[in-house]
Amino acid sequence: MPALVSSLIPSADALHEGQVCAGQVVPVAVWEVLTTLPDPRSARGRRHSLATVVVIAIAAVLAGQRSLAAIAQWAGDLPVWVGPRLGITRGVPAVSTIRRVLLGLDPDILDAVVHAWLAALDPAPTPDAFRAVALDGKSCRGARTSDTSRVHLVSVVDQATGVPLGQVDATGTSEIACFAPLLDRIDLHSVVVTADALHTQTGHAHYLHRHGGHYILIVKANQPRVHAQLARLPWREIPILDITTGKGHGRIETRALQIVEVRAGIAFPHAKQAIRIVRQRRTQDKTTREVVYAITSLRFGQVTPADLATMIRGHWRIENGVHYVRDVTYDEDRSQVRTATLPRVMATLRNLAIGRIRQAHPGANIAALTRHPGSWQSPEVGALTWGFVRRRLPLCRAGFSAHIGVTGVACGADMACGA
Repeated sequence: MPALVSSLIPSADALHEGQVCAGQVVPVAVWEVLTTLPDPRSARGRRHSLATVVVIAIAAVLAGQRSLAAIAQWAGDLPVWVGPRLGITRGVPAVSTIRRVLLGLDPDILDAVVHAWLAALDPAPTPDAFRAVALDGKSCRGARTSDTSRVHLVSVVDQATGVPLGQVDATGTSEIACFAPLLDRIDLHSVVVTADALHTQTGHAHYLHRHGGHYILIVKANQPRVHAQLARLPWREIPILDITTGKGHGRIETRALQIVEVRAGIAFPHAKQAIRIVRQRRTQDKTTREVVYAITSLRFGQVTPADLATMIRGHWRIENGVHYVRDVTYDEDRSQVRTATLPRVMATLRNLAIGRIRQAHPGANIAALTRHPGSWQSPEVGALTWGFVRRRLPLCRAGFSAHIGVTGVACGADMACGA
């Protein structure tokens, strides 16, 4: 199994190897994390380090820049005193340099390292509490491959914080094949994975059970036997355990949740409870009713009906909180960056920007924050550039926790001492 994302951070590996005592504060700069990336360029004639170029790209995307040309222009407009804090010591990299460096990166390693850094900044999970993550795919409509197919990426997002946890490329394959490789990066113990009906697969259920995780999966016609079994249950006799009402977009939506344990068993691996959600939407001129079935590996009493309803509803956090922001705020669907792995690299940088802003400003409007009149002065770039955060990072291979301090980018002298 691939290493957990936390193990990609150098200080985490040092803890595993016993070089650092548990509880000791270990500063980890994003610069230090990026230096773990292999540089494919020749050392001869290299003016800018790989970490410098990637940090410039990250900071520019945090400031709201949407394209490679905009990243280069943003860096060129920086005040002289800001450049060294981003590692710029020999002039600003040209757009061709930025493009060449990003194009040469291994997208899998970049994605794992970047999301490892985000994971280290996340608050420690509450002990004995379930953590819900949402998994879903998204196509980059403006980026097409040589055979005219669209680049398709599958991401996983923490429902509570809206912070992306990882991303893999599903272009040329299917989302189903990406399920395990993506979740291999996460410690799945006490994690509940929510996904749409496409991922209601027996292999996925066995995988999660084997790794200590749980699932809430929607059941539709792609699982006809399970769907028919759930539809035949005596739902009229089963009480409604949770009702929620929401208003927005010119409609009122009411969601009623029913849950039942099936003693005879559900025709799906490790399924313990059957769920029915009845959604009623009212607008000015009509009322619609929709019935949705789901299954979960959680037993009755492990979570409350309200918690289950929140997790099911929270699955949309990946659509509304990440995919929509990438499309609207960062204009991803109209981006025509399409050469080789560049679309995925840019999507990873946007994920990092969204995650870092959500960590520094929970509940804030990302579009408003990135419209700061002096983008290099924006608090988001500051959070990356000189922020310092402490957290308790569970290290799964060692069985103990350690306080990890995570710093942002600092000037060259500061980086040498890890400040």
